[in-house]
Amino acid sequence: MAERKPPGMGYETWVDKQIREAEARGEFDDLPLAGKPLPPRRPGDEYTWIREKLAREGESTDALLPTPLRLRKEIHRLPETLRDIRTEQAVRDVVRELNEQVMQWLRAPSGPQIPVAPVDADTVVAEWRTARAERAAAEQQVQAERAAAAELAAAEAAAEATEARRERRRNRLRWWRRPDGPRADRTR
Repeated sequence: MAERKPPGMGYETWVDKQIREAEARGEFDDLPLAGKPLPPRRPGDEYTWIREKLAREGESTDALLPTPLRLRKEIHRLPETLRDIRTEQAVRDVVRELNEQVMQWLRAPSGPQIPVAPVDADTVVAEWRTARAERAAAEQQVQAERAAAAELAAAEAAAEATEARRERRRNRLRWWRRPDGPRADRTR
């Protein structure tokens, strides 16, 4: 711990002395970001440190939103959230949990008075089924295209192999012939 500033010594001089002594002791050696520039900051953006802290903690900036805005954002992102869910019951469970949060906020609203309504589970399930069917059709289309490309590549490879066999066979039959024809120096 740093000692107290002696009377009669200026603050700047005393701080400089403390820094100089710490450098001499090697306390500033091997610091994690030594020699690297500070990250750029936008002027007038005093909340950058909050975003950086949330990013380091693995949290989203949605955690800072008021409850009604956060709920509306969750409702808006519901199709993306449900994309990887496999069963209808799991979809209904997610919708039920979201509706419970909405109802809890409606019972005791806090923050800005932004209208938020519960989500209709049947509508969400119908949209989920439609999206799932579309994704399945798209996946089948991709698989069909891949299968067609594989068949085409196999056919091309077979054609190349056949042509290579024919060429080898032609070369075997001509090995004894001279490429320039009969010898010109032979007399009849």
